[in-house]
Amino acid sequence: MDGRNLFETPTTYRLIRLEYALGLVVAAVLFFAHLDEVRWLPAVGLFVYIDLIGYLPGAFAYRRSPDKRISKVYFVLYNVMHSLVTQGLVVLAWIWLFGAEWALLAVPIHLFGDRALFGNFLKPFALRFEPEPHPAYTAFREHYEHTGGPAAGTPAGVPAHH
Repeated sequence: MDGRNLFETPTTYRLIRLEYALGLVVAAVLFFAHLDEVRWLPAVGLFVYIDLIGYLPGAFAYRRSPDKRISKVYFVLYNVMHSLVTQGLVVLAWIWLFGAEWALLAVPIHLFGDRALFGNFLKPFALRFEPEPHPAYTAFREHYEHTGGPAAGTPAGVPAHH
């Protein structure tokens, strides 16, 4: 992917997930290395509140919707709550108000776990709330794989390399 081609191939997608997996391992190792110092109520609360606000309302609405179309509000809730920016600000506010503590590692463990283990990133409005192949992407991917990528299958008049 680059700034002009906002898609991932299966390989680049796996590599991005691998980067998040490293972050997950670092956060989990630090968490478990300091297990005796973790305050469990804040740790569980910080881990769970992300999905209580950001995922479960949209998941329930999606499952109840006969046509699987739900309000964009659910996408915004998901994206805000699963944003590294938002959660980084939450962690900074927590440190400012209560001080640094090992329970805060629940936040990156949650976010990095979603990305590394489940492949869940932010949700665009144009896709379904729950993962489902979009017909246009499926057609593009089949064409991309069949032609061997842009160099082999570039339409006439379109330069293969910029």
